[in-house]
Amino acid sequence: MSKKSEILIVGGGVAGLALATRLGNSIGKQGLARITLIDKSFSHVWKPMLHCFAAGTAQNENDRISFMAQANRHHFEFWPGEVTALDRESKQAVLGPLRGTDGRVVLEGRTVDYDALVLSVGSCANDFGTPGVAENCLFIDNLVEANGFNEKFRMELLRAYSGDIELNIAIVGGGATGTQLAAELHKSLELTGLHSFSQTPPVLNITLLEAGPRILPAFPESVSQAAQKELERIGVKVQTNAMVSGADAEGFSLKDGTHIKADMRVWAAGVKAPEVTRSFGGLSLSRSGQILVHPNLQSIDDPAVFAMGDCSYISDEPLPPTAQVARQQAHHLARHLPQWIANKKEIPSCVFNNKGAIVALGNYNGWGTLPGGTVFGGGILNGLSARLGHLMLYRQHQIELYGWTRGLISCFGAWIDTFIRPSVRLD
Repeated sequence: MSKKSEILIVGGGVAGLALATRLGNSIGKQGLARITLIDKSFSHVWKPMLHCFAAGTAQNENDRISFMAQANRHHFEFWPGEVTALDRESKQAVLGPLRGTDGRVVLEGRTVDYDALVLSVGSCANDFGTPGVAENCLFIDNLVEANGFNEKFRMELLRAYSGDIELNIAIVGGGATGTQLAAELHKSLELTGLHSFSQTPPVLNITLLEAGPRILPAFPESVSQAAQKELERIGVKVQTNAMVSGADAEGFSLKDGTHIKADMRVWAAGVKAPEVTRSFGGLSLSRSGQILVHPNLQSIDDPAVFAMGDCSYISDEPLPPTAQVARQQAHHLARHLPQWIANKKEIPSCVFNNKGAIVALGNYNGWGTLPGGTVFGGGILNGLSARLGHLMLYRQHQIELYGWTRGLISCFGAWIDTFIRPSVRLD
């Protein structure tokens, strides 16, 4: 009996979990290959929702997908852990020890064999070596960080309520994450006020710092201007051309000598690959640590190694680090990897089909852009279309992973939950 081919997927984000699910439903179910997913966490969340989890305007308990349950239903294996090194000559991934919350080693370090390795470890914010950022700022690159931010935000709100003092928050980065987080934090304060024992909510001062000339630089200038106007309407102070030179326990220092006072300091600027990519067997990397790949997503150094999503970089045609790109790349490999495993049939180039982008500022407003540059949304009623579009992208992601029946039940359950739970996280 011939040995099953081993496909190892590292990282259970948008691309990794979609690929594991699709391959499991095809060659995994048929017994043609063993698909294994490795991730540091036990559950998956949609990264574009992290700013909502951080603000507490979405309940991540309802929006997490268990890797173990997904693996059981879709014919792949899941193991928790972190790949710390690659032995590309022996085709083995080295996993570090898995430790419990008390620091005790639960699983010793081990190795996992592969015939095809797909790296999908995502990205994180890039502090560009700015002094004091790592020590004094909060990040929301994953669910653990988003939950940690929310815990601190709720405690700071409690302190502000009890002492009748203002709460100052500064966010560095005027991209989609920073802009949407600013809006969600204001929405969270409004919702928290409904449960505050009739006390007047404290003053929340949010400053959004963007180094460039405008926020949302990936969108048309008309959207940037409209979004800034909307943020300022709800009380967010937007500062563009604000280059941060350092961070401390009191706030941010700007290159022009200004100091921005902030009780909570959030860094949501820049994108780079996780440091672990530098331990992946000497694979060629971009300046931001992303793995250099051919247009077909194979590493330029090793045909048995693939990379997709935010941690990959196509030199000839760089793509933005978005969920849309990651999803399309996962679908591409799910379509062609089985034939490559079976007979090493060459994988064609992955052609990105830009379907536009959407940004939603809480319940306040939203905009979308289509590939031709057409802008939709904006205004009290028109913005509803963009906000619903943002929600539908998330529901599409759930249905893709769950299947139509369970996906629709999940959507219905989320709606029912709005009648039971408070609309903002309170504990």
